[in-house]
Amino acid sequence: MKTVSTSRTLLLNSRILIGFALYVAGLVLGVAFTGSAVAEDNVAAELSQSVPTHAPGKWKATGDLGTARFSHTSTLLLNGQVLVAGGVGSDLLTSLASAELYDPATGVWTATGSMHSPRESHTATLLPNGQVLVAGGGNVNGTLTSAELYDPATGVWTATGSMTTPRSLHMATLLPNGQVLVAGGFNIYVTVLASAELYDPATGVWTETDSLATGRFLATATLLPNGQVLVAGGVSSMGVLATAALYNPATGVWTPTGSMGAAREEHTATLLLNGQVLVAGGNEDPGSAEVYDPASESWMHTKNLSPSRLYHRATLLPDGNVLVSGGQTFRFGALARSQLYKTAPDEFDIQ
Repeated sequence: MKTVSTSRTLLLNSRILIGFALYVAGLVLGVAFTGSAVAEDNVAAELSQSVPTHAPGKWKATGDLGTARFSHTSTLLLNGQVLVAGGVGSDLLTSLASAELYDPATGVWTATGSMHSPRESHTATLLPNGQVLVAGGGNVNGTLTSAELYDPATGVWTATGSMTTPRSLHMATLLPNGQVLVAGGFNIYVTVLASAELYDPATGVWTETDSLATGRFLATATLLPNGQVLVAGGVSSMGVLATAALYNPATGVWTPTGSMGAAREEHTATLLLNGQVLVAGGNEDPGSAEVYDPASESWMHTKNLSPSRLYHRATLLPDGNVLVSGGQTFRFGALARSQLYKTAPDEFDIQ
């Protein structure tokens, strides 16, 4: 298979990968677009048949991003601010190197230093020292192995060691030992990756580790309080997944857990203060959200997003609420609108 030189002809590009994901699921992209409005209007009715239990929550508007973007990253810093980096701009063609900071106290976004490389569909991981590791993704030059570090004290990005495998749309998880586990993804050879590797912040070096049982991209990975990693949804060579699995770093073993109420790709998963995981949006069901309970290994439907979105990012704030920023909808394209998911039981309605 020919390796293509630009991202606009590569299947690494996140906008094109939406079409690929729909294809492997046995769907028609045109039907997905024309039927999306109907699907969004009927999300609650459809989910009530499979996930009838509701968890409390509330969405509330907050300040808009300075630059509309999707396929970006969003990371809560130790100072309480949120770093958003990269992604795709409102023209749906340009990969961004720019970054912004969100202040929860004021609801205002401000520009900060730009990355060395424009990138989309990358990962960003907060390290124990307060810096942020950004790895992989894609841009006009192809799928990236490069990685860089953001220093909140200076607002400057510096290069670090490159991954062993170029990958985009992959997962990254900070492990209890301080290392970063990167797994799965997609590359320039139109390959769904099962490989995984570890980044050591002390040396800046990546090393290969055990692979996933099934390759997947556009999935989420969340470190649970018990030290296990929850992987949910995504796309495999067999199609879009509702399945979820647990990874035990001590044994390197993956085990199945309860499946979501909806198959999802490019959704978000956020660990809440109570140890549960909020999953929201995604290409197959962009208006819905559900919560995973590790104790019962089951999922509960919660209040829907408004507007529905995919390729967005979600970040847990110090007060326990969740900031959802940016993303894309079939109706409106790239979004600057942000929302807050309120976890208090008496704040269930959307505003």
